[in-house]
Amino acid sequence: MEEAGLALPEGVVDVEPMGYLDFLALMDRADLVLTDSGGMQEETSVLGVPCLTMRPGTERPITVELGTNRIVGIDPDTVADAADEALARSWEPARIPLWDGAAAPRIAAVMTAWADGGKGGEPGLCGGTAVSG
Repeated sequence: MEEAGLALPEGVVDVEPMGYLDFLALMDRADLVLTDSGGMQEETSVLGVPCLTMRPGTERPITVELGTNRIVGIDPDTVADAADEALARSWEPARIPLWDGAAAPRIAAVMTAWADGGKGGEPGLCGGTAVSG
């Protein structure tokens, strides 16, 4: 930031990389999160923290559908207006489908079926499971 001659606005803090739990705690205490990270879009939704996504789209459309995330792109005026709007209202945590605490049993079912030589499991519920052999 210094090399580019840029200064952060008051109330904005630049932080060094941190561990996941520390970062989650930081997001939980934030008034607003600006990101291009899909994971942060979901996490802020569950935490009830407004999120502005600074890119043209998202692979997490459920966060936009739930109203906890807004796609704003990178135009400074658009981002500033969206930030003012987000900070002016109250936010409640959202319940994201499949964030039900039952991922482990779903993954175990797929892995068990795979180990038994079949494809098994419930289609579409374990998209993050990868096995290489």
